[in-house]
Amino acid sequence: MRFLVFVLLIICSSVMAADPKYPVSAIPAELSANVDAVYRENSAAFKIVARNRASHWVRQVITIYNAKAKFYAHQGVFYDKFRKVRSLSAAVYDANGELIKRIKDKDIEDRSAAGSDLQSDDRYKYLDLSQGVYPYTIELEYEIDYKFLFYIPEFSLFDYEKISCQKGSFSLTYPKELAPRVKVLNISTAARETPTSEGLLSKTWSFDNVPPVKREPYGPTFADLAPTIIAAPTDFEYDSYVGRMDTWDGYGKWIASLNKGRNVLPPATKEKVLELTKNAKSREEKVKILYEYMQNKTRYVSIQLGIGGYQPFEASVVDKNGYGDCKALSNYMVALLDAASIPSHYTLIRAGNHARALRDDFPSTQFNHAIVAVPNEQDTIWLECTSQTNPFGYQGFFTDDRKALLITENGAKVVRTKRYDANENTQIRFADVVLQPTGDGMANITTTYSGLQYDAEGIGDIVNEQVETQKQLIHDVTRIPTMDLIRFDLKKAQQKNPSAVLKLELGLRRYATVSGKRMFLVPNLMNRSSFIPEKLEERKMNFIEDFGYIDIDTIQYHVPENMYPEFLPEPMRFSSQFGEYESSFKLDQGLLVYVRKLKILKGEFPAAAYQDYIDFYRKISKADNTKIVFLSKT
Repeated sequence: MRFLVFVLLIICSSVMAADPKYPVSAIPAELSANVDAVYRENSAAFKIVARNRASHWVRQVITIYNAKAKFYAHQGVFYDKFRKVRSLSAAVYDANGELIKRIKDKDIEDRSAAGSDLQSDDRYKYLDLSQGVYPYTIELEYEIDYKFLFYIPEFSLFDYEKISCQKGSFSLTYPKELAPRVKVLNISTAARETPTSEGLLSKTWSFDNVPPVKREPYGPTFADLAPTIIAAPTDFEYDSYVGRMDTWDGYGKWIASLNKGRNVLPPATKEKVLELTKNAKSREEKVKILYEYMQNKTRYVSIQLGIGGYQPFEASVVDKNGYGDCKALSNYMVALLDAASIPSHYTLIRAGNHARALRDDFPSTQFNHAIVAVPNEQDTIWLECTSQTNPFGYQGFFTDDRKALLITENGAKVVRTKRYDANENTQIRFADVVLQPTGDGMANITTTYSGLQYDAEGIGDIVNEQVETQKQLIHDVTRIPTMDLIRFDLKKAQQKNPSAVLKLELGLRRYATVSGKRMFLVPNLMNRSSFIPEKLEERKMNFIEDFGYIDIDTIQYHVPENMYPEFLPEPMRFSSQFGEYESSFKLDQGLLVYVRKLKILKGEFPAAAYQDYIDFYRKISKADNTKIVFLSKT
């Protein structure tokens, strides 16, 4: 009898093991419609053990529907000397939920995370779970032990648009005296608070059947809309450096403790600083001299060694070796300025075009870059120390117009970097075009790009590049499909609001269209707008114009002697809360002069104004593509 029961148990266990685990058919229709992937499960738990110890457990089950979500099949679990991978397992299932493969140790690659870094402690366990037939499901689970407490990984139910979540949870477990601070975004679910058997406290958020989040064009970023839980410690310790970050002052004091004693320069370098600046007439001139000295002496190399890549190399090391990362080079710049008795501040910032804004109401580690701020009477000089070619005092799209954390002797304060307004971001163009009766032509064009327009078209980046690289970008920015580049000249002015001047000589093939006795010409040579915002049935969110600028084009055409216009378009002028546009056409003794001025204003606008926004750009596009018809006298 006992033997029979044993056999039955074995049979039942085998049948149960063979049951499909994650069939795609089990996903509710509201979660699977028009998506690229579904989180069948997205769970994480962070446990604070002590001021310098924690653990992070993650379990994710993701059904991948198409190649757009294939990146989920390539997983990396990162570690370094402060983080140890305690466990790691993964498996792949087909559309029916049948097991395709369970990952073994030999399938896991151990890779360096250094990339282009010269030196890095970071490594990761890499898993390739991709399959050739969609849909399929990946299952990933791992746990990491932390030998520090400085940050708590952010938890989001999903990372991108067209992703839904069937089941999710996030929990924080901690001793009462080390309770983390929490900020919840786009979540209405309240946390369940319970004590644990270990005498700790626990908060858990649970989620079921959460549909995708849909962004609207030009609106808030996905990171601003996704259901997210952010947590950060108050008291913490990292590699024996103890700190408190419930205020920015506390956070700043900890950063200052990392940097303490690392701004000492060799005596010879101090003497060099004094020699370089002895004849300077102002503080700004001294800063410029030392900034360009730093640029010429050093180069940027990303270094992620030691205390999580947060502590800079000593200034003396940078001075000797001639390289460093953003932290080391900024610290070195502060040391050079200090040698000239010029106060300055090491500053942390979230860099990058369209970078997420600093959550200044929640002190925590949110930064990926370091720069230098130099007080200068009523102004601040901002120094980007990682570029050998960046104009003095220029920030560009990388760090402009955002909140940053300025480290002071007594802590820190949140400041805002320079905002470049439309009047500083200009593109001024003059072109002289000689047209032939065939529609061909020759053009001499001079364009000056200033402020952020120096960055916008990539002109500033290629000033020091090889000729072939410059030619390729010139073809891209000229936007005349039937042109031949005969010669060009590119120069830049190194100043706080930099500019670059591009001179072109072009051959234009069939630029004007000839049909019988008529020649059809679009006077807007190379600045025609085709952008019209996407139409929505009902706009719900505010929208953002994130770049203000002014374009002025003056194009003069030498028209063949035997041709005259059938009519000249009337001057056009219109304005709105988004900007201003005007264009005009004048003909004088065979010379047609076309002038176009466009001013776009940076700002955030209400959803109710979105149709006006569409109409504004539609009018610009129509005006830019205005044609003039010339008629032959013969």
